[in-house]
Amino acid sequence: MATTDELLANNRSYAESFDLAHLAGEPAKRVAVLACMDARLDPAKFLGLHDGDAHVIRNAGGVATDDAIRSIVISQRLLGTEEIVLVHHTGCGMQTFTDDTLKDAVEAETGIRPSFAFESFRDAESDVRQTAARIKASPFVTHKNVRGFVYEVETGRLREVELD
Repeated sequence: MATTDELLANNRSYAESFDLAHLAGEPAKRVAVLACMDARLDPAKFLGLHDGDAHVIRNAGGVATDDAIRSIVISQRLLGTEEIVLVHHTGCGMQTFTDDTLKDAVEAETGIRPSFAFESFRDAESDVRQTAARIKASPFVTHKNVRGFVYEVETGRLREVELD
């Protein structure tokens, strides 16, 4: 069975006991989480979130790309979130390459150089600060209540990063 078929079977089991009645359209905790997409991270588990509690926005590195900021703007302006939690992590794959190296490799293989930034970084804490600064500088983000963390994949603990 293909992995997608297995996932669909899991969804059928989930849907059998699904109850929409307890879910509101707005996140109950009024928080948006921007986290790395790394499969070792489960923000709902390590933050104790349940269905309907928060918006969880994920991308490679958990960086404040235009699309991540777009999602935060929608989350705040239309759905009532007021806090932003940033989560990077130890051992992130974004620390293993540079944008130019990956762009060169993609261009060599496809003949087309990517126009977008991959947003690689050397240090998770520094990038949490940069991500927070981008969000705070955005004129579109109304609530600037941002806190940043590095998730330690070795221990499951969050380490807060001083932003200011």
